[in-house]
Amino acid sequence: MLTLHSDTLHFAFPEVHKKAQCSVKFSRTLRVPDDQRHYLVPPSLTPIAPNRVDDYVECLPKDWRRRGGVFLPLYQAEALSLSFSGDYPFAIKIGAGKINTITGEPWQNELSPERQDYLVSGRNRFHDGFVVGQQEVRQFVAMPLGEGYTAEEQLTGLAQHGGLQILAYPMKVEAFRTRFGAWADSDDEYRSLDINLCRPGKARTENAEMGLAPGGLVKQKTLRDPYGYDAWDQTRWERCFIHLLNSRQYHAVTGVKLPYPPPGVRDYKNWRLPWYHHYSEGEPVEGTGILAKLASVATWFKAKHGQPLPDNDPPGPVAIRPVQSRSIRSG
Repeated sequence: MLTLHSDTLHFAFPEVHKKAQCSVKFSRTLRVPDDQRHYLVPPSLTPIAPNRVDDYVECLPKDWRRRGGVFLPLYQAEALSLSFSGDYPFAIKIGAGKINTITGEPWQNELSPERQDYLVSGRNRFHDGFVVGQQEVRQFVAMPLGEGYTAEEQLTGLAQHGGLQILAYPMKVEAFRTRFGAWADSDDEYRSLDINLCRPGKARTENAEMGLAPGGLVKQKTLRDPYGYDAWDQTRWERCFIHLLNSRQYHAVTGVKLPYPPPGVRDYKNWRLPWYHHYSEGEPVEGTGILAKLASVATWFKAKHGQPLPDNDPPGPVAIRPVQSRSIRSG
C-alpha cells in the first residue's frame, strides 16, 4: 500500500507484517560547489511536500497521468535530499530517469543478485546523489530535460522519463523475526495514513518534466546489505514515480508560488549552519564507474555557455558537526 501523508511518502505491507512500513521524505538542501573538491554533507532544510498526480489530472501531461505517483516543486539547479525512516527493513531501489542511482545501469524492477543495486532502509538514512565511489556521491541537482545535463540523457541519449522512481521491497517476515526476536511481534499497531488531498489548478502544462543531473561531490557512504539478497520478499513491492516541476510550472498547475529561492553558500554562512560528518559502521558499496564518468552540471554548463556555473563559489571555512552520541548534563 502506497499513501501520502502531509510531506511523507509511505510504503506499508500489512499483509506481510504489521510493522512492515517505511517512510520517504524529500528535502531541499544546499547545492555544494561543483568544483571537483569533496564536501561534507550540508544540512537539509525544509521538507518538500509532494502532490498527488491524481489530484491534478486535468493539468498534467498524459504520461504523468498514466504513471500516477506524485510531483515535487524544485527550482532549476536546486539540490534534493532523500531520507528514510521506519523500524522494519526494506530494500529500496532508486532511479533517476530510470537510471539506477547506485550502479548507473538501466532500471529494472528486480533486485540484482550479482551486484547490490539498492539501499537498505535503517542502514542508509539518507541518499543525496549518484554513487560515484566508495564514500562519495554527486548531488542530485534538478535540471530541465532536453539540454543534456541529466544522467538519463548522458547515458541513454534520450530525454524520456525524467524525475525519480522509488521501489520498495519489504524483508521476508521469517527473516525479520529471526533478526529481531521478540520485538518483531510486539503489540505495536499498524496505522494507515490518510492521503493528502489538494485542490487542482486550472493551467495545463505539457513536456514539463525535469530530471536529475550529477552535481558537486559529497562525502556520503552507501552501506552494503547486511542481511543478504535472500532476505527480501520479492513477491511484494510498490513503486512510485516522483515527477519534478520547476517553480513556474508548479505555479501554473497548482496556483501556489514557491515561497523562496534555493539557498546558496552565502546563506548557509550567514545562518551559521553546520556541515555534517556521518559516522556509520559497515562496508560501503563500490561505484561501478558508470556514474563516475558523467559530466557534472558545472562541467556541462561551461561547455554549453563558455562561462562558469553561477553561484558556484567555495564556502571557505565551515563548522563541522560529527553525528555521534554525546553526553548530556542531567538536571
